[in-house]
Amino acid sequence: MYIVQIASECAPVIKAGGLGDVVYGLSRELETQGHCVELILPMYDCMRYDHVWGMHDAYRDLWVPWSGGTIHCSVFCGWVHGRLCFFIQPHSDDNFFNRGYYYGGKDDAMRFAFFSKAALEFILKSNKRPNIIHCHDWQTGLIPPMLFEMYKWYGMENQRICYTIHNFKHQGVAGAEVLWATGLHKDEYYYHPDRLRDNNHDAINFMKGGIVYSNFVNTVSPHHAWEARFSEVGCGLGPTLDAHQNKFSGILNGIADDVWNPEIDRYIPTQYAIDNFEGKAQNKKALRERLLLRDVDKPLIAFIGRLDAQKGVHLVHHAIYHALNRGAQFVLLGSATEPGINTWFWHEKQFLNDNPDVHLELGFNEELSHLIYAGADIIVVPSNYEPCGLTQMIGLTYGTVPVVRGVGGLVNTVFDWDYDPERSPEERNGFVFYQTDSSAVESALNRALDLYYENPKLFRQLALQGMKQDFSWKNSVEKYVEVYDYVRHR
Repeated sequence: MYIVQIASECAPVIKAGGLGDVVYGLSRELETQGHCVELILPMYDCMRYDHVWGMHDAYRDLWVPWSGGTIHCSVFCGWVHGRLCFFIQPHSDDNFFNRGYYYGGKDDAMRFAFFSKAALEFILKSNKRPNIIHCHDWQTGLIPPMLFEMYKWYGMENQRICYTIHNFKHQGVAGAEVLWATGLHKDEYYYHPDRLRDNNHDAINFMKGGIVYSNFVNTVSPHHAWEARFSEVGCGLGPTLDAHQNKFSGILNGIADDVWNPEIDRYIPTQYAIDNFEGKAQNKKALRERLLLRDVDKPLIAFIGRLDAQKGVHLVHHAIYHALNRGAQFVLLGSATEPGINTWFWHEKQFLNDNPDVHLELGFNEELSHLIYAGADIIVVPSNYEPCGLTQMIGLTYGTVPVVRGVGGLVNTVFDWDYDPERSPEERNGFVFYQTDSSAVESALNRALDLYYENPKLFRQLALQGMKQDFSWKNSVEKYVEVYDYVRHR
């Protein structure tokens, strides 16, 4: 099949979060299985150009209809670690992608509406006719409406759309001016509750448009698909998903096994696998040396991720002090998304600065994250909600036992050592708690630490059971291909 991925991110050239990893990993595995894949991305001024090889002009004069006129764009082409990517660069006073950031502008709705329009215009004018257009998250939510209300009449009637929602919290809510800019001129038509009208406000909703108009919709884990329909996690889109339940499912993300693999990881000093698990201890020692922690016989607990409400930041904070009280060490790697949380954790960093058993690294460092995964014994993921979660899957791959809250994709990947009734003892791989209070995370951490202290052989067995699981993209891509085959024949 010929598949075009359209997204606002693709790691490592454009990465603000897990979306970039997913777009890259999915595309790579699709190609490995014999499909033709191209990606269309915005050409941000701040993207990692050092990860693009062979950048050249692909379509020099792309004129995109916009707000009653046209905007001139250039389209560049290059390879990102083997993936063929097209980058759209608008030449306009709006400077849509020359801002020094990916997200965060007051006009983000207009920026990504334009990108969506330009991507479709590029496909049309360059005579690309993929079997599947695969769109991701709210930023590309207007592509399905524009394709089926406009572009199918210009020769794109055979293209089919798969729309993947990575996070329901951000939906792209905007006013009628966005419709007019894109050429969707009939307000009363698109503001209908069965089309783009937001379920809670007098506005249009990009994500709702993607759900209504796409041929298939999925989110990034089976349990999160259930949560989106039947809990507040759907952020108001539950009724829309119910109405379109026959084309909605959850497909678990994978991780790139050429990047996250302790057997070949170039960022860790000692590579290791199940049959030479002793190498993990050498990485633990190297991690302590790098972060100036005491080299003593203690368990090392880690947190890697954003410091925000979604990630359960209050429980992360509590876990640090509980770990220290239980005689463990703690390493944190993450950046805050809100000024108040940033100030809070900088205060904690200064307060704990002289403690030889804790290190808070406020920011993000890809190389260091590999060493933490390889060196830690336990990784804590106390998320309030988690559509899929890559952290726990990477931790399991590196023999780092996860302690997680039972939400979203965490439910589909972590099976409690003590209490999982649906898994055999050989399939269990971590510790799960369900409440959002400090007692809940304490209880799960205590069970993990008790096993570490009181039965090291069983703790090692638990770590090895996690490493035996396959979280590569192979299984996930097979499910996506089934979806592609389903929609292309409808």
